[in-house]
Parts: sequence; C-alpha cells; structure tokens
Amino acid sequence: MTEIAKAGMSRAGTTYRHDLDSPIGTLVLLADADGALTGLLYPGHRTITLADGAIADPAPFRDVQTQLEEYFAGGRTVFDVPLAPVGTTFQKAAWEQLLLIPFGETRTYGQIADALGQPGAARAVGLANNRNPISIIVPCHRVIGAGGNLTGYGGGIDAKKFLLDLESRGSTLF
Repeated sequence: MTEIAKAGMSRAGTTYRHDLDSPIGTLVLLADADGALTGLLYPGHRTITLADGAIADPAPFRDVQTQLEEYFAGGRTVFDVPLAPVGTTFQKAAWEQLLLIPFGETRTYGQIADALGQPGAARAVGLANNRNPISIIVPCHRVIGAGGNLTGYGGGIDAKKFLLDLESRGSTLF
C-alpha cells in the first residue's frame, strides 16, 4: 500500500511533470527528483502552481500512469507508488487516514477527525482535504458530508461522483 513519506526533502529544486488524459479530464502529475509523486492535480486546481517550472518528462511517471489506467479500467483497487506530498503535520496525518479508507467505501469528515484522535476537528479535516495535492491516489474523494452528501472536491462534484461510482462498481467485482 502507498504511504506518505514521513520525513526529509528530495534533492532541491527538480520537479517533473506529465499531463495524463483520463476519463475525468487531463490530470497533471508531478514528481520530485527522487521519483516520488508530489502532485496529481486537475487543471485549474488551486495548487496547480506547484507545476510552474517543472520539467516535462513522462519517464518518472510510468508506474503511476500504468496504475491509474488500471484503476480507471476497473482493475486496480490499491496504488503502490512512492508519495511525497508537501503539507503540515496535521495535513499529512489526515492524508494518511485517507489512505486507510478501503476502495469502494466512504468516511465522513467527522470519522476522519475521530480516527486522528481529534473529535470535533471535522472542519480542519475538510481544510486538509482541500489542500491534498495528490488526488485520487490519496483518496479525498472518499470523504463525504455527515448526511451522506457529496461535498467539495478539487476536480468538481461530477469527478467525485464518477470516482465513487467507479469504485462502487469495482468493489463488487473483486
């Protein structure tokens, strides 16, 4: 299973980029000099500036591209790529909780806050999700409102619904 890097920074300054067509639009993939994924963004995503100055090169993204293609085809339920998102300690802890949500399932912001040992921090979890730079693989789309409603998503509610529908169909196949 994929984990978020616990510490350390990669070699300073080098970021790679690859644009990948998908059923929900073109995704912007970013990786550091060590080959760890630092971003999986939708066009117009508020953190797209992370891609400024990145070197266009598909080579560092072969594994993640293959895994995303398998995911969208319904054949992959777990990702196995190195991740190195940049965030605060709380954000990284919240993102780690997202990685624990099983394929085809959802959790509420409150449930994530409880899992962090911080009941009442649902709003902070929502803000951490909003800052998640690695969409889909760090599955913030699996987090829903307390009443079961689909709430904000960097790729838009239609993309969130598509991903949840894809996973709900896939979860019955395996």
